[in-house]
Amino acid sequence: MKGVHFPVTAIALLAFATLLASASDPSPLQDFCVAINNTDPAVFVNGKFCKNPKLASANDFFSDKLRNPGNTSNPIGSIVTAANVDDIPGLNTLGISFARVDFAPNGLNPPHTHPRATEILIVLEGSLYVGFVTSNGDGNRLFTKVLYKGDVFVFPVGLIHFQLNVGKTNALAIAGLSSQNPGVITIANAVFGSNPPINPDVLAKAFQVDEKEVDYLQKQFWYNNH
Repeated sequence: MKGVHFPVTAIALLAFATLLASASDPSPLQDFCVAINNTDPAVFVNGKFCKNPKLASANDFFSDKLRNPGNTSNPIGSIVTAANVDDIPGLNTLGISFARVDFAPNGLNPPHTHPRATEILIVLEGSLYVGFVTSNGDGNRLFTKVLYKGDVFVFPVGLIHFQLNVGKTNALAIAGLSSQNPGVITIANAVFGSNPPINPDVLAKAFQVDEKEVDYLQKQFWYNNH
């Protein structure tokens, strides 16, 4: 019986597909990798340089950033205080970070995405109307829920999501994110507040509105609450 021969291109494509299928953030190969900015004694690992483990201290794994309420006196009535690898160097390579979200009454954490992280949110005070929208292939379905103290909700990685304070008092939530540096893209800010501005023809067609409306939106001040 003659052997089966595969073209080289087919083998290469199969290998590439296998590589993509198995790609993910790597598991740490050491107990920790405290991030440092000085590159002289370091090895570049996972986006940050590592301090010599023998020089690490408890403070490398500590932050008090989430202790105090953020200032919600802004146009959207919310503020996000992040505690990621830039704030806690010991998070480097561990694939996790946190954020505190403070809301004034009727405060909004506007529609946004985290390109590198799934988010799990727990409400500590007040009540929040939260939701996310699925991708185009899943019909852009909207999932929403009103959360109360102690309730938890998950926002899948990369999907547009939001939180709105629907109570009459201040609200507070803590978010856990599955990345040391999850990133954030606030939709309105990115679309209408980009630098330089996106061509109005593009936005007028995309949103099916008049260019005058696009021009108006691009001239607004888009507040960044992150």
